[in-house]
Amino acid sequence: MAIQGPIEYLEALEQLIYVVLHLVAPKPRLPFPSEKTYITTNPDGTTSSPRPLPCWYDRWHAEGLLCQQYPTIPEGFPVPDQATIEPAEVEVSVVVPAYNEEERITVGLEEMILIIDDGSRDRTIDVALAFSRKHRLHDILRVIKLERNRGKGGAVTHGLRHVRGRYAVFADADGASRFNDLGRLIEGCEDVVDGSNRGVAIGSRAHLVGSEAVVKRSALRNFLMRSFHFILTILTPPATSRIRDTQCGFKLFSRASLPHIVPYMHAEGWIFDIEMLLLAESAPATPVLARDGSVIGTSYGIKVAEVPIGWHEVGGSKMSLVQDSVKMAVGLAVLRASWMLGVYRRRLAE
Repeated sequence: MAIQGPIEYLEALEQLIYVVLHLVAPKPRLPFPSEKTYITTNPDGTTSSPRPLPCWYDRWHAEGLLCQQYPTIPEGFPVPDQATIEPAEVEVSVVVPAYNEEERITVGLEEMILIIDDGSRDRTIDVALAFSRKHRLHDILRVIKLERNRGKGGAVTHGLRHVRGRYAVFADADGASRFNDLGRLIEGCEDVVDGSNRGVAIGSRAHLVGSEAVVKRSALRNFLMRSFHFILTILTPPATSRIRDTQCGFKLFSRASLPHIVPYMHAEGWIFDIEMLLLAESAPATPVLARDGSVIGTSYGIKVAEVPIGWHEVGGSKMSLVQDSVKMAVGLAVLRASWMLGVYRRRLAE
């Protein structure tokens, strides 16, 4: 059928873009059975056999399917709330994505708990377990091995599905961000939590612009950093576009915020940070409570606190400066278009 006018032309173009996005937009793979287990060290120094990995996401997923299967619930029957998550077992869970990090991971292992080995080909797992033996971190430091490399975003998302803490943090394996600043992130999160205890705090290096740590970087790296931030301000909604440092590998989430972010993640590469912030900004509204507990309004989205932290450059990055910068820019455009046109929606990532 021939296109008659500009309106029909735009509709056909939109349909074409929608189809193309369906083909190129990232689609996360399902975890293998072995990736639902972890290993740790035993008190006698041996390595444990694989143990079942606690997973709040599985229960959340099952409750969602139950609601879809039985859309009409008899009166008085308890209905699972898709915005809730099972109670925390510990105060803080730390997720660390690691890919071939045997040379750098010991820098930060003193503060790391859940290591997500993203298909490493070196001795990353052996180094982590040796550290656990030395410091007697039996069943505290847990290692999850992914059968196939997923990318940093996929490793972080997998780890966040299995956290047990009141707060969930992910941090880079190189120790460039020190955990001395963890308390500052928790305080920042507490400052912005809403009536449902949802809040996010992200470490920021923006205050270091002009410092020796940044000045020593190559001119090309600084140019690409500024260019990416310019693209970010154009393609992202207001709250996300105002964040000065979206890529710092030190971010904290309150437990109540996780069901609004983690189940809807699709990006598994370097751009995943942006998708997390977009999902926080677009989260459903929650009631605003007065001091007496009465509802006085609604608050849209999950607020994000940007917290200045200490940081230092660590060599050995797996990122290809030019190639990955271009991939991030393209990935951001695909990500934003996919959410705007409905290729991605607030449903379980499939």
